[in-house]
Amino acid sequence: MRFSLKTLLWGTLAIALLIVVVLSLNPKPVSVQAALVKTGPLRVTVQEDGKTRIREKYTVSAPVSGRLSRIELNPGDHLTEKTLLAVILPSDPAILDKRALAEANAQVQSAEAALMRANSRVEQTRINADLSETKFIRAQKLADNRAASREEYDIAKAERLLAKQEIETAEFEVEIAKFEVKMAQAALDQFSTDDDQLSLQPFEIFSPIAGRVLRVMQESSTVVGVGTPLIELGDPSNLEIEIDVLSTDAVRIQTGAELTIEHWGGNTPLRANVRVVEPGAFTKVSSLGVEEQRVNVIADFNEPPERIAALGDGYRVEAKITVNEIDNALLVPNSSLFRHDRRWHVLAMDGGVAELTPVKIGLQNEEQTQILDGLDEGARVIEYPSDQLQPGTRVKIESAP
Repeated sequence: MRFSLKTLLWGTLAIALLIVVVLSLNPKPVSVQAALVKTGPLRVTVQEDGKTRIREKYTVSAPVSGRLSRIELNPGDHLTEKTLLAVILPSDPAILDKRALAEANAQVQSAEAALMRANSRVEQTRINADLSETKFIRAQKLADNRAASREEYDIAKAERLLAKQEIETAEFEVEIAKFEVKMAQAALDQFSTDDDQLSLQPFEIFSPIAGRVLRVMQESSTVVGVGTPLIELGDPSNLEIEIDVLSTDAVRIQTGAELTIEHWGGNTPLRANVRVVEPGAFTKVSSLGVEEQRVNVIADFNEPPERIAALGDGYRVEAKITVNEIDNALLVPNSSLFRHDRRWHVLAMDGGVAELTPVKIGLQNEEQTQILDGLDEGARVIEYPSDQLQPGTRVKIESAP
């Protein structure tokens, strides 16, 4: 059988047309990234910048007026309770009278009353601590028997931690009150009556606490009045964390909530617990010029002292505060979700074909989202779906977990 050139040409065109039709009916699969729908823990956090601060600072002020001698201490110097801080040469005794002596006596009485009040507060905090310890032990037993919720246990744990911190604060206030009594008494002792004439001696001020110098307000010799701040002291090992968050986030944060401290300069994150969410908010202007209502969250480190030894007062930290946590949640990456017809959807893979699937979501963090309905564990969803993908589009996995 002989074929003419014309017949061969028409046959070639027919085959080419057939190939085009087949390719158009079966387009090349689109390469996609896919992720497995899996069960795992989900931690929802509030992430904000914060700073460290020394829990108890003490500002030493001038108890008498006069000429201050130059303070030789520098920020960072270590102190004991016997370290001499400053010396004040009192004002000209000729201007002193009986009224000055009466005022010094009143200062002593006021300081003694403050000391009694501080001692009473210590007793109150110890009673509260005993009660908090009893509640914590009870909550721990109930939680072990699954008779109490995790939230009730966390609240009892936080109250126990707060009670311990209140004892430390109250005891610190007692030490400061004792120092104030000594200063007031020393100021009174500077008055001496000799032939009905009042005279004063140089007044020495010693450190009320063991710690370090944080700031020197008056370095040079100068004339100071009563109450003039001279030097600020504190213990850098006694640190807490101050984080300001949006007021809408603050209502989600519970006392005792766990948080991690990142980007603080160390190799691994630090752990801490929220001690208190302050009840008052304040206005702060964001970097974009928007006024925001912010709330301070105060947290305590849950680390051994050597882990935070490198930190000091006012150091910047980045905190992630846990506001919700689920041990077993059905999870998909956030990159697979998109809105369609006012509902959340994903493109699920079914036999190499993209299928539009509506889903109901629950909790969500920066990376993953909880799926309440619409998907089963083990299914695959397409990440970062592009405009090339439509329901029914053939797909192939480019990279998969």
